[in-house]
Amino acid sequence: MAINDAATLVVGSGNYLTSPTGTPMPDDLLVPVSPWQNVGHTSLEDVFGITSEGGEATTIGSLQNKSLRTKYSARSETMNFTLQQFDTAALKLYYGANSPILPDGSVGVPADPKPTEAAFLAIFIDGENHFAFYAPKAEIYRADDMAIADTETLAGLPLGVKPMTYGSNSWTYAVTPLGGTVATGATAGSPGSYTPSGAVAPANIAELAGVIATPTAAWSTGQYIDLADSTTAFWSGTAWAAGKAT
Repeated sequence: MAINDAATLVVGSGNYLTSPTGTPMPDDLLVPVSPWQNVGHTSLEDVFGITSEGGEATTIGSLQNKSLRTKYSARSETMNFTLQQFDTAALKLYYGANSPILPDGSVGVPADPKPTEAAFLAIFIDGENHFAFYAPKAEIYRADDMAIADTETLAGLPLGVKPMTYGSNSWTYAVTPLGGTVATGATAGSPGSYTPSGAVAPANIAELAGVIATPTAAWSTGQYIDLADSTTAFWSGTAWAAGKAT
């Protein structure tokens, strides 16, 4: 793994949003549009966290090899943040989607609460960088007991978001990487280009190991691709080599 300064993160601001289950991630994470809705003010101190259960390792062996394989149990994860609004929508996220609205407008606390099911999106902004967690299906409910500790800070509603498998997906949630899209292919040129569109140049020739050359035959004289360390490389027909094709 190469050093990538652009992949570091210091959260300056962020937002948490919900939408009907199955809603795709917005094309522009900085300007999410309807049906995505912001859940409201959240804690400046307890910004975000992920806890998990399961994932225990079991070593499986044979008579000849006592540590032949390792098997892991299923792992479930919960994203945690603290909501600092006490309006009706926020209270229903905390106390349950089936919380009744009583005749006087107050929110009843159900005896058999049901979590809110929705798509979930957490977006964190660091200058020009942005980073997100996206779950097409999640259950949202209280993560901890509420406590109003003092008169100097905003009170909060600790929420837990459990990502769930949606449809035929083999994953429960997605994380957007920082530092640009990883290149998976390189097309010959003077200079050449990387794929997919918008992919960043690998840090050095060693990082080209998993990049597929197009064409796969030896590149023509003068063809090359630029690397992030200001060097160049070309495809010899069997391997990546430094410099330009001759």
